[in-house]
Amino acid sequence: MGIKSALSKPFARQVAAKVARESRRAVYWQKKQFEMLITEGRKTAFGKDHRFDQISSPEEFRQAVPVLDYEVLKPYVDRAVNGEDSVLWPGKPLYFCKTSGTTSGTKYIPLTKASMPNHIVSARNALLSYVAETGKAEFVNGKMIFLQGSPELQKLESGIPFGRLSGIVAHHVPGYLQRNRLPSMETNMIEEWETKLEAVIDETIDQNMTLISGIPSWLQMYFERLVERSGKANIKEIFPNFSLMVWGGVNFEPYRARFLELIGEAIPSIETYPASEGFIAYQNSQEEEGLLLTFDSGIWYEFIPADKYFDENPPRLSLAEVEIGVNYAVILNTNAGMWSYSIGDTVRFVSLDPPKIKVTGRIKHFTSAFGEHVIAEEVERALTYAVGKMPAQVREFHVAPEVNPSEGLPFHDWLIEFEEEPASLEQFAALLDENMCDQNVYYKDLITGSVLRACKIRSVKRGSFEGMMRMRGKLGGQNKVPRLANDRSIADLVIQSSEQ
Repeated sequence: MGIKSALSKPFARQVAAKVARESRRAVYWQKKQFEMLITEGRKTAFGKDHRFDQISSPEEFRQAVPVLDYEVLKPYVDRAVNGEDSVLWPGKPLYFCKTSGTTSGTKYIPLTKASMPNHIVSARNALLSYVAETGKAEFVNGKMIFLQGSPELQKLESGIPFGRLSGIVAHHVPGYLQRNRLPSMETNMIEEWETKLEAVIDETIDQNMTLISGIPSWLQMYFERLVERSGKANIKEIFPNFSLMVWGGVNFEPYRARFLELIGEAIPSIETYPASEGFIAYQNSQEEEGLLLTFDSGIWYEFIPADKYFDENPPRLSLAEVEIGVNYAVILNTNAGMWSYSIGDTVRFVSLDPPKIKVTGRIKHFTSAFGEHVIAEEVERALTYAVGKMPAQVREFHVAPEVNPSEGLPFHDWLIEFEEEPASLEQFAALLDENMCDQNVYYKDLITGSVLRACKIRSVKRGSFEGMMRMRGKLGGQNKVPRLANDRSIADLVIQSSEQ
């Protein structure tokens, strides 16, 4: 099948119509996913240890299996890594996705024959939804680039291949997409990010690029260096037929103004929400808010209200029980054998029929040194508000508490790397504080009660966040800048980088 037929308008409309139809039965399909997972799970060591043979309802499952993080699941993963059969899912994993954790060191997330279609088909459906809704498929006529990790795979002693998620998925991209895909395998295998980026530019700068995909922060770096290298005014002068951008992983709003300047005009885009543990959601409409949950491809979801996540016995809700507007931590049960697994992300439903979400941040990425319970969505929204009131362009930012200032009351320290600074940092900080008080009553009470003083902005030099990520060994690939923290570990590295 060629790319033009695989992504043709008739086929796209057929697939999109089916997805739309079935999304109205998402609660039913989630029930089916639960039943399938428990049935298959009974054949595994994990299932036997947790008495899956006695489980017939979500309530019984929750009594048998607590919410798990990687550390708790690791003994089972280690057995599968060592080649043991049917530990977490029947048979052996096809691959292990290697990721780095903050507390667990290297993590190995299993990918199975049953789970791979979730990653591949969901990504395909995101493109087909765009074609079906807009009738635009011009991007199939040119070259496509996916900024990603190396596709080079290694083998464990058990013989099972392992690598980065994007690298593993690269081996399963349909042939009709491979023919139009850049960069070359040789360039993709370069590990060092900055060297790889220059090689990507070498291969793409004179090509007819029509679709470009990646995490916004790294797309921004790619675009900036393209403009610098070419001497052109913007990306549309370099790639006149660039017509679709696919991105995910972070809130795009803080990047929007800079991308508009870099590209030269607004470009249609598709937001996706892939994770090593599963492809969770994707944007299926240019007109409607939110990302459509993948409800029928091997994942049964549970949701814990974020403000109760750290309780001793937090409520675990199925899709049928969630509400619009509540911030939830996401718990996954998958056909790769990730059971009651907390992926650390938080989401908010913007629609229930069909189920659509917005990613709001990380459950452990918050600032509450004084009981303010500030989350990523709030600081991102405050920054968008301030930029709307006082023109500025932000490259990156991070918010951390300053608990023991040299003088005066404690405050929230906003470290911002500007592309263009606002006319007044003091007035910009006042706008941030104004919006934070509007959004978060706890923060407002601390300000009005003179427990905290208004936030302060620390403008750091260009490249400070890139330097911080390099210090942490997180430069490039799928790594993202934490928007906020409850300590100064990230902030101090940004400051150190800025002072070098």
